[in-house]
Amino acid sequence: MVFEILKDRILKDGKCIDGGVLKVDRFINHQMDPYLMKQISIEFIRRFADLKVNKIITVEASGIAPAVMLGYQMELPVVFAKKHQPSTMADMYVADANSFTKKTDYKMVISKEFLTKEDHVLFIDDFLAYGSTGKGVIELCRQAGATIEGMGFIIEKSFQNGRHVLEQAGVKRIESLAVIESLDNGRILIR
Repeated sequence: MVFEILKDRILKDGKCIDGGVLKVDRFINHQMDPYLMKQISIEFIRRFADLKVNKIITVEASGIAPAVMLGYQMELPVVFAKKHQPSTMADMYVADANSFTKKTDYKMVISKEFLTKEDHVLFIDDFLAYGSTGKGVIELCRQAGATIEGMGFIIEKSFQNGRHVLEQAGVKRIESLAVIESLDNGRILIR
């Protein structure tokens, strides 16, 4: 159901950019389709229904919309890791990550006030590529003593091996709504 809607949007509005980049800014990470976000959140609820979760985490900025929609549907708080330390945040967890699309390293931060050892976390993001952001979230949760129950991604680029990286880091449950097998020759191949 949501897979077909998402697949159609990726094929219709997604664009391949050299270097393994899939541009979906017409409906996910610049201009957003709220109806699609709602359908995505419903599908994540279905896929993670068996998990005991009390908090949703994402990273700014593109993961915020699906995470907030999911948090609203599940009636759970949503915390987003910031990519730059605000001047108002002093006591925080810090982890390194790399942005594949921006080709830059950054430090993600979460206030210690909003991530604790009592938290059972569901991480939601727009893309799974090389797994760097996910590994950063794993590190933040490790510092806090929080438990990652699962990770959900709208789109996974399987040819960039992020799933393997996260599984090697100990994540037992990873769900991706659409899996891209290839972007070769400007053509989007969806599993």
